[in-house]
Amino acid sequence: MLMPKRVKRRMQHRGRMTGKATKGNKIAYGEYGLVALEPAWISSNQIEAARVAISRYTKRGGKVWINIFPHKPITQQPIGKRMGSGKGDIEFWAAVVKPGRVLFEIGGVTEEIAREAMRQAGSKLPIKTKFMKKEENPAEESKKEGEN
Repeated sequence: MLMPKRVKRRMQHRGRMTGKATKGNKIAYGEYGLVALEPAWISSNQIEAARVAISRYTKRGGKVWINIFPHKPITQQPIGKRMGSGKGDIEFWAAVVKPGRVLFEIGGVTEEIAREAMRQAGSKLPIKTKFMKKEENPAEESKKEGEN
């Protein structure tokens, strides 16, 4: 499972997940990506299950990039414990995901294989996702047209 090696502070507040992703909302490394359509906390177990689904379907061909990391510690008090007595122990680590965030990227495989692998990975996650292809930058396209 993914988790930070060291942290400065053991516990965190819950925080907010309002708005759209401004960072990590473009495909940077691969040719195809899996994009979040809803806000959520995605646990390290869910990230790992999605990664395994992608690598199994592609038969370890191509290259997979994971663009999210579980930095947030989620705490929970045990069931049956009385009220009070402080904040609970860390239950799992989660990545905070906003709509528009690219979760996984894949390159070096055909579009059909990438589409099916991302569909299977999306089914392991607690949110709605969509498949996305890397678009050419419009500014670069206009420069290419000007050269011809």
